[in-house]
Amino acid sequence: MKKKFFYSALFLMGMAFTSLTTASCSDDDDNNGGPKPDEKFDAAANLNYTPENAASWRNYSLQVAKLLQKDATTLYDSWETSFQGGEAFKKTFIEHNGGTYTSALSCIEQIIDKCVEITDEVGNSKIGDPYNKWTAGQQTEALYAVESWYSFHSRDDYSNNIRSIRNSYFNSMDSTVSQYSLYNLVQKINPALNTKIANEIESTKNAILAIPQPFRNNIGDAKVPVAQSACVALGITLTQELKGAIQAAYANGTITDAEMDSVVNGFVNKVVLPTYKDLKEKNTALCAAVQNFYNNPSDATFETACDAWLVARTPWEQSEAFLFGPVDILGLDPNMDSWPLDQVAIVNILESGNFDDLNWEDGDTEEEITASQEVRGFHTLEFLLFKDGNPRTVAAQ
Repeated sequence: MKKKFFYSALFLMGMAFTSLTTASCSDDDDNNGGPKPDEKFDAAANLNYTPENAASWRNYSLQVAKLLQKDATTLYDSWETSFQGGEAFKKTFIEHNGGTYTSALSCIEQIIDKCVEITDEVGNSKIGDPYNKWTAGQQTEALYAVESWYSFHSRDDYSNNIRSIRNSYFNSMDSTVSQYSLYNLVQKINPALNTKIANEIESTKNAILAIPQPFRNNIGDAKVPVAQSACVALGITLTQELKGAIQAAYANGTITDAEMDSVVNGFVNKVVLPTYKDLKEKNTALCAAVQNFYNNPSDATFETACDAWLVARTPWEQSEAFLFGPVDILGLDPNMDSWPLDQVAIVNILESGNFDDLNWEDGDTEEEITASQEVRGFHTLEFLLFKDGNPRTVAAQ
């Protein structure tokens, strides 16, 4: 998730889409005559698919789905076939013979560092930011801060982020342990530490899943800070214990370059490439489902597109422990996963039908690139497909 902050923009929603929603806002003498925060939130939540905006809505959905398919394909192909016209990134990483990666140790340090980053993001940003706002009495801001609240998929997103750490540590796509993995490398160095890490990964995932569903309706629940603390503790273990143990064992010869090379190779071929292949295939299916909705708008095709979104979302969230290489260099993370959305700009696009605003190219300013990334990706499509955790309907409820 490429997280950005647009609370002030979100609070202007009630003034931005009068032609697209029937929700109205009353005056509040204590708010300088402007809409109340809760009413602004309701106005955003009540933006509906209507006969007046239906054609633009379907077109927007299809444009975003096509871009997601394109970015997912680019990401897989950059690792598997060719990156920026040169050799595949898998070759660069596995062979680590120059540039950023100069040894197997530098590759393993990269893997660990990205696992640490996602523990911090899940604990302190995805979970901690809404919780801290909620406990500070900023309840509207807290609601807006929850990622994936349109689909009520937040808790699944966060637990899949922890699964991405597990996959990177086990070098597998499930809870099995690959022969050549960080798990077995650490088992050789320090079995007690290995058990601790494996247990903390599992307990962190379970602590997130223990939060009542949906997270948006349970931000202040007592299980939320427990999950946040588990994320923080896992990050500390990975940073202060795992990384140091690997470095020390390599320095004293307990583990060899050949052993670490095998771990790096397994990471690429058993985790990264299968995850990105899955992402490419499922976003291709998502695009087809949205195309079907575009051609045949109905409650059934709306629901099918929502189901496809949920399926396509999973491999993305299970890739967030390795957001390095092409996904970072090419800007594919913010392309596919910027959050929160600039909903004012989304509404403007729905009204204008100017879908060129979704695209950016080399030479554009940082501001122009950011503006484009904030109106595309998984969450924009989520906003267009879901309402209050359910598929939208062609006849607004």
